[in-house]
Amino acid sequence: MHALVQSPEIVAKEIIGSLRFSAHDVLSLPAQQQWRRYEAERATTLGNGYHSKVDIYFQTADGETKRVYTTVWACDAEYLTLKSGASLPLRAVVGFDFY
Repeated sequence: MHALVQSPEIVAKEIIGSLRFSAHDVLSLPAQQQWRRYEAERATTLGNGYHSKVDIYFQTADGETKRVYTTVWACDAEYLTLKSGASLPLRAVVGFDFY
């Protein structure tokens, strides 16, 4: 999914709290949403167990795709909690890159 995006803007995790997100999910298919949740859990496990960082691709309310390189500390059905303490709505996440 995120491979189709043309060089998204890279943002610092500290500014995520100031961004606006749509109330609608960026992924329309339930299977895509389930896969995203699986990958969010994987990113959390890697972040807590190995302090591994991931690239998270997400969309803001204006439809722009952005990328943040960070550690995921926690996730639930609605949000990712990042290393800085910022929360990113899971509905805004397009995908992850793992290294």
